[in-house]
Amino acid sequence: MMIAELISTGSELLLGQVVNTNAQYISARLAELGIHLFFQTTVGDNRVRMEKALSTALGRADIVITTGGLGPTLGDITKEVSSGVFGRTLELHEESLKRIQAVFAYRGLKMTENNIRQAMIPQGAIVLPNNRGTAPGVVMEEGNKIIINLPGPPYEMQGMFEDAAVPYLTAKYGLKQVIYSRVLRCFGLGESSLEEEIKDLLKQQSNPTIALLAREREIHIRLTALADDVAQADSMLGSLEEVIRTRIGQYIFAVNEDTLAKVAGNLLVERKCTVACAESCTGGMIAAMFTDVPGSSAYFVQGVVTYTNEAKIKLLKVKEHTISRQGAVSEQTAREMAEGVRSLAGTDVGLSVTGIAGPGGATEAKPVGLVYIGVAMPDSTSVYKYVFSGDRSSIRLYAAKTALDLLRRNLLGAGT
Repeated sequence: MMIAELISTGSELLLGQVVNTNAQYISARLAELGIHLFFQTTVGDNRVRMEKALSTALGRADIVITTGGLGPTLGDITKEVSSGVFGRTLELHEESLKRIQAVFAYRGLKMTENNIRQAMIPQGAIVLPNNRGTAPGVVMEEGNKIIINLPGPPYEMQGMFEDAAVPYLTAKYGLKQVIYSRVLRCFGLGESSLEEEIKDLLKQQSNPTIALLAREREIHIRLTALADDVAQADSMLGSLEEVIRTRIGQYIFAVNEDTLAKVAGNLLVERKCTVACAESCTGGMIAAMFTDVPGSSAYFVQGVVTYTNEAKIKLLKVKEHTISRQGAVSEQTAREMAEGVRSLAGTDVGLSVTGIAGPGGATEAKPVGLVYIGVAMPDSTSVYKYVFSGDRSSIRLYAAKTALDLLRRNLLGAGT
């Protein structure tokens, strides 16, 4: 089993000024190559701390991959520190210097002297050419330990990783096995309840493995298999998924990347239906989720934010006495909103949300988090009552996603 560790360098990462997309990319690719990644470290542009991070990583991993710190400035010290850990010095690599000079010439720019730093390579290192920038990467081998230095800019890093690092690792280790994952996206069942349904599977897991992840009010079940190839892994995951679906299939709305909005949209297309939504407390979030999906104009016709009572009455034809007697946050108001927007837009389906997102506006009878969601179908209208927990943003997000899930279930004929 080959074990790798990733070290991301750069103080800008620690300060939150740059999002570390490199770590996500490399982690996923290593898994596909069958290389295990147990630790990730982010360290600033500090020689002492970087040296300690490298030494620690080499003590527990076969391969240490660094990103960043290969540029021309005095703060770009990754190669220097890496070579020092292996007791090597840097020397000028003429071929790399010529490549850097050629890049500057092609761009019509003057090359400053400090760019020569990028062509300084550790003694005995394998040079990884940079086909998308100037700074070359390097591979240093010392006994059974390896350090791979990759550039920080994601576009350059990805190109070098695919063009040079992957072929090197494949040849070096004769990589054959793959680690392959599948994510079952669930909604409407809490993490503890979901765990209870598949507790026996979690306890006896080996290969494939099962992990539960909470993601923006969804629960993701990540299934991961170690196999000789993707086809074998896919078969293993398929068998496990089938077992899980017999337990909680109604809560699984998608596999891998599909969102609730996309899944609901696909069902609308399949059934040749259109939808419009009327939102109060969610303030347009449902419409935004629909229109985030390319091609949603095929089924999403209109979104209306009726935040005030007057807007509900004027635009959606909610009855004045409904609001005066039962309130804007009520089952009947949600029903009339859903039917009203369906009539207004001339769609097959009308979706409505009205609630109290807080922190104010609540009463003893109507607490913060109380939400009514209406789904007006061609033959009937259903209204659902919820009391969501959390802050204002969380309540609004949960309400919007619940509305989409209820639409999905109604289109499937599953109800709740």
